Amino acid sequence: MPRPPEPSPIPDSLHIGGAVHLPLSEISIDYIRSPGPGGQNVNKVSSAAQLRFDLMGSPSLPEPLKHRAAVLAGSRLTTEGVIVITANRLRSQPLNRDDAIDRLVAILREALVPPKPRRPTRPTLGSKQRRLEGKSQRGATKKLRSVKSWD
Repeated sequence: MPRPPEPSPIPDSLHIGGAVHLPLSEISIDYIRSPGPGGQNVNKVSSAAQLRFDLMGSPSLPEPLKHRAAVLAGSRLTTEGVIVITANRLRSQPLNRDDAIDRLVAILREALVPPKPRRPTRPTLGSKQRRLEGKSQRGATKKLRSVKSWD
């Protein structure tokens, strides 16, 4: 049976990418009881980690990054602008803590890349002709369906 990975030591700040660093003092982690089935241990041990990060109030992140991260966070973002991530996939506190931090860093790293701007294109002549041919074929099919009486 493979052993679970060892928890990593926590540095004083997280490197998101480029020149963006997130101090751990802006993140709060609480430990809660993990939901779901289990033995006696699940009712006694608080092994799930709940990470809270005030995204909109963070002084260390630039504004465009905050807005893109808010969209990516989706339902994990509260109305106050706090990202809440609950990690309970693993069986120990340190591993769940690392999992929650990794998931926050993944959101922020994805938000670090600005979206590529869309450049509108014009339809080609061939695509216009194919569209018009399809319309005329559909019209001809409907015309054949009509019932004409020759009274």
